[in-house]
Amino acid sequence: MNSTIYAKTESRHAVAVLPPDFTARQTLTRGQHVAVALFVGVAALGAIVAPLSTATALIGLATLLYLAALVYRLQAYWSALRNPRIARVTDAEARAIPDADLPVYTILVPAYREPTVIGALILRLSQLDYPIDKLDVKLLLEEDDIETIAAATAALPGPQFTVVKVPHSQPKTKPKACNYGLQTARGEFLTIYDAEDHPEPLQLRRAVAAFRRLGSSVACLQAKLSYYNAEQNLLTAWFTIEYSMWFSFLLPGLVAQRGPLPLGGTSNHFRGDILRQVGGWDPYNVTEDADLGIRLARLGYKTQVLDSTTYEEANSDVINWVKQRSRWYKGYLQTWLVHMRHPVEVARQLGWRGFIGFNLFVAGTPVLSLINPVFWILTLLWFVVHPAAILILFPAWLYYLSLGVMVVGNFLLFYTWLVTARLVGSRKLVFASLLVPFYWALMSLAGVKAAIQLVSAPSFWEKTVHGLDGSAPELHATPGMPGARPSAGAASETS
Repeated sequence: MNSTIYAKTESRHAVAVLPPDFTARQTLTRGQHVAVALFVGVAALGAIVAPLSTATALIGLATLLYLAALVYRLQAYWSALRNPRIARVTDAEARAIPDADLPVYTILVPAYREPTVIGALILRLSQLDYPIDKLDVKLLLEEDDIETIAAATAALPGPQFTVVKVPHSQPKTKPKACNYGLQTARGEFLTIYDAEDHPEPLQLRRAVAAFRRLGSSVACLQAKLSYYNAEQNLLTAWFTIEYSMWFSFLLPGLVAQRGPLPLGGTSNHFRGDILRQVGGWDPYNVTEDADLGIRLARLGYKTQVLDSTTYEEANSDVINWVKQRSRWYKGYLQTWLVHMRHPVEVARQLGWRGFIGFNLFVAGTPVLSLINPVFWILTLLWFVVHPAAILILFPAWLYYLSLGVMVVGNFLLFYTWLVTARLVGSRKLVFASLLVPFYWALMSLAGVKAAIQLVSAPSFWEKTVHGLDGSAPELHATPGMPGARPSAGAASETS
């Protein structure tokens, strides 16, 4: 397959739209509609003709999916523990690059309804260890978001900042804003930061050094993400352990297993020319980052994990967390559907290991969260009521296989959470890991919501509310960040 995808632009709003096979603008293609109809039809016919056998077959398929996903994740985790595949750049190496040899670096900051945190973000980005004249920071603000635009202007951003007013159009999503900013991006390299981000000051220099060392086949570096309010409550502790597992173990493990990496929504660093070649972001996919990571892999490019951390605010409110997680799960399902439109071609591009990993990781993550409650209910019914039907549903071979996956699998997953919490930090995180089954229940709630919205509102972007940690954002210091003030100057505007 050609490694260049051309994205056209629609209307005066310059909304970049990928070719039909690479965008979630349409949830299901005609062929996928037929496949879904056939599956539902066969299952419905089986439920009428042989209901117990059909139910046993579906339970068997789900059990095999659980087993395969469990083995794949544990392999990735173990690979990262033994030999983490992470791009490391020392402080000395990062600072050794002369300012004159540093390229122009574009930072895209898509923000919507963030008047309370945008000023603190401008302060933090002003403190990055990178020459101001080599920075091209674009604050991508929706033209109807008057409050955030006013707050950004009042923060007196330096000359490296540009306020870019994104014209109102649908879909109103983060990737659409990023594509709009990409049109005028000047940097050889480019990254994205969210409104509440606290990037490590040397991150850009580390990325430049890593890109130059790793060669042109590496199109993207995903920096690690973590949270500064890990101990605010039990939810933020769970979220912090999960992120540490994801960025410090699972993603490096995927690199070791040569699997495609679903990117995080922030602190992913790109070669600008390659990003344009592959078509930028899909404005209709609500996890445009994960989709772009898979597309890069399909087109033959590599992604590595960069050993540099960006700190964010962990969701501390359950309702807000469910909204955010359901959007992520919905986007993973969108990404899977998009890239499974031509499965044989995708398998050829990713290789059999990458293809299996893509299915187990991208599809398996939301699907297993979605079907978990079914097995929890069956287990509860068995212990409380002992219905005879469950004995029929689980013949001996399936009973022992399911029991092994449930007992051994849950213990191993529980153990990885405990190990991660211990490696990450405090006793409070270790205590939180002991209660992680309650977090899994929240994941399932988000999975159900994601499945409903995939049908009812596939491209609807549920905004995450920031600033819930109970203190002013500027009070949080990123490790290693000096206490400097932003340089004075007026931000320019484009419309």
